Amino acid sequence: MQNAILVGPDLKQDGFIDYYMEELKNLAEARNLDMVYTVTQSLKNVNPATYIGIGKVQEIADFVSNLDVDIVIFNDELSGSQIRNLEEILNCRVIDRTLLILDIFATRAKTKEAMLQVEIAQLDYMKPRLKGLCESLNRQQGGIGSRGPGEKKLELDRRKIEKERTNLENELKKIVKSRQIQRRQRTNSALLKAAIVGYTNAGKSTLMNVLVENYAKTEKHVKAQDMLFATLETATRKISPNSNKNYIITDTVGFVSHLPHGLVEAFKSTLEEITEADFLIHIVDGSNPHHDRQIQITHQTLEDIGVIDIPSIYIYNKKDLIKTPINPHHFPHIIVSLKDEQDITLAQHFIEEQLFKNYQKTSLLIPFKDGDVVSKLNQEAHILSQSYEEDGTYIEVELSQLQRTNYDAYVTKKRIK
Repeated sequence: MQNAILVGPDLKQDGFIDYYMEELKNLAEARNLDMVYTVTQSLKNVNPATYIGIGKVQEIADFVSNLDVDIVIFNDELSGSQIRNLEEILNCRVIDRTLLILDIFATRAKTKEAMLQVEIAQLDYMKPRLKGLCESLNRQQGGIGSRGPGEKKLELDRRKIEKERTNLENELKKIVKSRQIQRRQRTNSALLKAAIVGYTNAGKSTLMNVLVENYAKTEKHVKAQDMLFATLETATRKISPNSNKNYIITDTVGFVSHLPHGLVEAFKSTLEEITEADFLIHIVDGSNPHHDRQIQITHQTLEDIGVIDIPSIYIYNKKDLIKTPINPHHFPHIIVSLKDEQDITLAQHFIEEQLFKNYQKTSLLIPFKDGDVVSKLNQEAHILSQSYEEDGTYIEVELSQLQRTNYDAYVTKKRIK
């Protein structure tokens, strides 16, 4: 395990520097780095050569020497020349928050699509920093920040990097096109679509897994671990509760403050799953003292990708770890522990209640010749009663406004006793 010093330049001075540094520590731990010291400095202006003041750099150099430090991580983005200058003074590897997050994504990416997305984001990061990063990797040889394109692509000039990026984009477009076809098929379905969103490590994948385990006709779980960015892939499943109020649910990549813009851009095709949802299930780590801040950051990231008017519900998770009572400000909400069976049932009922609250009881009379319509309703809708009459199959069913338009031809005012 490598020893790391974390550096927090406080330019914004918005009162959140301790939170940002705690988050940076969690990111470092996600890459198996051992944080041995933290340094912060209030700044009015950035030093063009070293970002922070030269006096503070010399202070860090002493810590590097005395604490046997392998790597220094800055919480803000550095230029290639700043990285080069800092490494010459500190005599160890220097990276910034963006490169650390990109490196974590590179280690977590498992599917072809995620790998391509990360590699595109890495190239975008590297292009303006070629000289500084190239010299850095030549001195340090691998390690944090050298995954994905790595040294090989750092040796290319900007023109060749642009060509490489275009090739990756074309590859990604083929995969995206295939997934868009699948998404259109789901869009044509009458089933409601919900997307799970929230801060990384809040419990999104845990919720997905308990719903799949209890209410889905599949055993395809998603990866859920107590770490930041445990999974980068979206996963979509059909949930079929006992009420037969079926819906489609999608688990998405988690958010974090200062998520690199290039990464958001590269993952836009994945995040589009959120933009096409009918409903957002926002998972919140209720045990985190900064959960309100995390909600705010998630809201901002959603706005950045064009998600503005989609209805949301809030599930405050990790009730078992909450030390002092919390007072949620977002509604509708529920406070649960997704490790507790009773709470899992409560969460599912809460989701179902909110998803289907605008459904209306509708009477349909479907001619026997349209038996496929009856089959479809039995698969996708909540049937209240069903009987066979002289004119066809009489069904009382709960339908959304959208679903009802699909069955307008069969709506009847007739009541069968």
